[in-house]
Amino acid sequence: MSKKQSLLKNGNKSSLIATIVNTIIAIIKGVAFFFTGNVAMFAETMHSLGDAANQFFVFIGSALSKKMPTENYPNGFGRLVNLVLLGAVLIVGIMSYETIKEGFLHIQHPTESKGIAINLSVLGLAAILESYVLFKAMKEVLHEAHVEASGFAAVGKSFSHLGKATPATKLVFMEDLVATLGGLIAIIGILLSYYGGFHAAEGIASIIIGIMMFYVVGKVFLDNAKGVLGEADEDLENKIAEFIFTNPEIKDIKTLFAMKEGEDFHIEMKLEIEPNLTVKEAFQIKDRIEKEIQSIKGVTDVIIEFVEDDGVKTWSQGLVSN
Repeated sequence: MSKKQSLLKNGNKSSLIATIVNTIIAIIKGVAFFFTGNVAMFAETMHSLGDAANQFFVFIGSALSKKMPTENYPNGFGRLVNLVLLGAVLIVGIMSYETIKEGFLHIQHPTESKGIAINLSVLGLAAILESYVLFKAMKEVLHEAHVEASGFAAVGKSFSHLGKATPATKLVFMEDLVATLGGLIAIIGILLSYYGGFHAAEGIASIIIGIMMFYVVGKVFLDNAKGVLGEADEDLENKIAEFIFTNPEIKDIKTLFAMKEGEDFHIEMKLEIEPNLTVKEAFQIKDRIEKEIQSIKGVTDVIIEFVEDDGVKTWSQGLVSN
C-alpha cells in the first residue's frame, strides 16, 4: 500500500460517508430542479453540493493532519485540518449567498413550480439519507467523547457532548443537521405553494435554508480559527492536574498547557518537586507521568520540565496558571 493510501485511511470516516451520500443527493436534487424549476429544490441542490465539497475537503484535511512530523515541520501537521476547514467554509458561504439571492428573486417574482410528486419524492429520499449520515455523525461524536449510548438515547447525548468531538466530526454533524432540517423546510414551502397558492413560500424556504447555512459557516469559522491559533482545553488540563497531584513528589504546578493541534493534543508543563530528590528519582517520576498522560486518547506528545519547589502555591483547584 502506498503512503498516500495509508494516509487517507486515517481520514475522518463520517466525513467520507457524508461526502459520498451528499454527492448522490446533490445529483438527484439537481436533476429534479432541472425538470421542475422549483426554487426550494435549487436551494437544496446548492446546499447538498456545498456539503459534499466541504466534507470532501474535511476528509482530506483530517487525513493529512495525521502525517508524521518532518524536519521542516517538527510540530507536525495537526492544525492543517483547521486550515482546511477555514477554506472549506468559503464554499458553503458562496452557496449560502446564492441560495438567499434566488430566494429573494422568487419572492419578488413568484412563479408556480411544477412536478410536486418529483420534488416531494426527492426531498423525502434525501431526508432519509441525510438522517442516516446525521445519525452516523452522532455515533462518531459519542465515540470521540467516550460516551456509551444506543438508539434514541444517542441523539440527545450527541448534542450534549458535541463540544468534545473533533473539528471534522463536528462539521459533519452540524451540516447534516442543517441539511435534514432544510429538507423539511423545503417540503413545507412546496406544500404551501402547491396546495395553498402561496407561491412566495418556496422563496422564503430558500432564504431560511441559506441563513441556516450561514450559521454553519460562522460557527465552523470561529471554532477552527481557535484551532489555528492553538486553543487550550481547560477540561483536559484539569484532568491532568488531578492526576499529577496523585504523585506525592509533585508539590505544585507552575504551568500546564493542553493545546489542541487539530484533532490531537500537545501537553506541556512545568512542575515543582522536592529539592532533595536525586536525578534518577526525578527521571522515574517523569517517565511515570509521561506514560499515564500519553495513554489519554488524542495526546501525541508530552513535555515535562521540573523546577525546585519555591514554597509559593501557584495552582488552585479548577485553575491553571499559564
